[in-house]
Amino acid sequence: MIAELGHFALAIALAVAAWQMVMPLYGAARGSASLMASGSVAALLQLLLSGLAFAALTHAYVTNDFSVANVAENSHSSKPLLYQFAGVWGNHEGSMLLWVLILSIFGASVAAFGNHLPATLKARVLAVQGAIGFAFLLFVIAASNPFLRLENPPIDGRGLNPILQDPALAFHPPFLYSGYVGLSVTFSFAVAALLEGRVDAAWARWVRPWTLLSWAFLTIGIAMGSWWAYYELGWGGFWFWDPVENASLMPWLIATALLHSAIVVEKRDALKIWTILLAILAFSLSLVGTFLVRSGVLTSVHAFAVDPQRGLFILIILLTFIGGSLALFAWRAPSLRTGGLFSPVSREGGLVLNNILLCAACGAVFAGTLNPLAYEILTNGKMTVGPPYFNMTFGPIMLVLLVLVPVGPFLTWKRSEGWKTLRYLSWSAVAALLVAVALLVIVRRGPWFAPVAIALGAWLIFGALRELALRIGWPQVPLSTAWHRLIGLPRNMIGTTLAHAGLGFLLAAVVILSVWKVENIASVPVGGSIDLGGYTIKFVGVQDTKGPNYDGLAGTFQITRNGGDVATVISEKRIFRPSRMPTTEVGLVQGLAGDIYIVLGDKGTDGSYAVRASYNPLASWIWLGAAIMFAGGLLSLTDRRLRIGVPKRAAAAVPQAAE
Repeated sequence: MIAELGHFALAIALAVAAWQMVMPLYGAARGSASLMASGSVAALLQLLLSGLAFAALTHAYVTNDFSVANVAENSHSSKPLLYQFAGVWGNHEGSMLLWVLILSIFGASVAAFGNHLPATLKARVLAVQGAIGFAFLLFVIAASNPFLRLENPPIDGRGLNPILQDPALAFHPPFLYSGYVGLSVTFSFAVAALLEGRVDAAWARWVRPWTLLSWAFLTIGIAMGSWWAYYELGWGGFWFWDPVENASLMPWLIATALLHSAIVVEKRDALKIWTILLAILAFSLSLVGTFLVRSGVLTSVHAFAVDPQRGLFILIILLTFIGGSLALFAWRAPSLRTGGLFSPVSREGGLVLNNILLCAACGAVFAGTLNPLAYEILTNGKMTVGPPYFNMTFGPIMLVLLVLVPVGPFLTWKRSEGWKTLRYLSWSAVAALLVAVALLVIVRRGPWFAPVAIALGAWLIFGALRELALRIGWPQVPLSTAWHRLIGLPRNMIGTTLAHAGLGFLLAAVVILSVWKVENIASVPVGGSIDLGGYTIKFVGVQDTKGPNYDGLAGTFQITRNGGDVATVISEKRIFRPSRMPTTEVGLVQGLAGDIYIVLGDKGTDGSYAVRASYNPLASWIWLGAAIMFAGGLLSLTDRRLRIGVPKRAAAAVPQAAE
């Protein structure tokens, strides 16, 4: 009965979305305040109904209602409670329901917190949100219904994919979807602005928080997926340029460009047309990512490959919104006023270059991701695009961008003196150079590009700190004065500093791990040991294990260094019930200096076991850097200027006659 209530709630939500799509738009055209206000009511009601449907599916999972086909195919009675919850979105139908729920949350947020918006703009934004909601609700009901019943339900279910039964993967999709779907709001603002024919500083101020929130969710979502790949898949890496990884990276790059471009619109009333286009492209790439993951046209370790009919439905949605918005852009964009002029060497010019490089990097990823599909369609053959391609295309573009990132904040608006700007960063450059020299002295071996790349990470960190120091006047003023100034700074400025510094930490850690990782693969008998970069790893033995829904074999390893104990870890091979699918659990010792990473392999004919051990220097700093970036984004969102929007301008004063 509860499943049927969930299905009924989706049907009502579809009707509400249809109202939200049409009536506020009609009200804005006719000047009807009541019809425009109905968009807010519809958005809040759509959230209530979507939440009810999601709660109904969650109830079916946690109560093991195997009469629901989706539960029977993706759950099992012995599965831990956490993964019964995660199983709700660990499949195609449930993940699309989660998408609809998050979409309704963002739409309701615009309705609830958009009181500073002009009534017509708010109505049009909510109407576009309603159109997106209508399309995906129709898709869920018609092609991906999670509430279908089985005539002869099984005694137990098939279980969730074992590699998805992990805490990081339980929380990774909601964060990532929040980033994807959050960009729908910026898309709606862009379309609404085109319909109104007006883009100004107030519009940019309203767009920035939604872009920033989506960017922050994408950042932490991508980081959690990378962390899961590192410790769960057992291959020791954190990024493989997998199609699904690329699908999340592309909107992140464009959202980053949009964040910076919106600043120019807000501060200088320039780049309006370009910013509108970025807002359209950011959500369009989210839709492209949805198509790639849900259609089955590309394979991935965590893609939900489904039947072509569903892929065709999503493709129609994609073409409708992307094609429709670009057609509207081509029609209306030329009528928008272009805004102020600026010198190439200026804050605006730096942000334009930032945008160009980010879009070029996104283009390289897009081409590498879609080329195999195009090649297969045209030639019926197979082509693989791997890390070498991305290293040769994406890498150099980002290298130039990262060199320029610390320079941008020191440029002045409209016109800037280049050498004066660089003089502010002289000490940051010296500090980064000293980092490179120190690494060359310590390591004294190649590859020689590594110290340069690590120095680039230091350049980002020191450049961000130099900007903050300049704003608070330190060290020219006493530390107590600098501290009070720091507290009084707009949080958006501090958040930007954290984001840039976090990127520096991430870059340096990626290079160090990639270049100076130490690995030893050997066949080790019980009681034997292997050496790993100054550590001795002794294979103590194996024992059978049993979990709530798996059987396993656990290998125990004792790690010592210079005769002293470091840690004892367990690497486990598991066979999950009922699918009999094997997984590997990594033995991991984490530290700020580096991680010791041990994987138990198969047993050989001589009774020894294959063991792969590696020392991964500064691995944890990759996710520390991402967490700092995420924190910077959240801190910026607390800035009062981003929460209240632009105040209404007062009427111009009438000049007094001279006496």
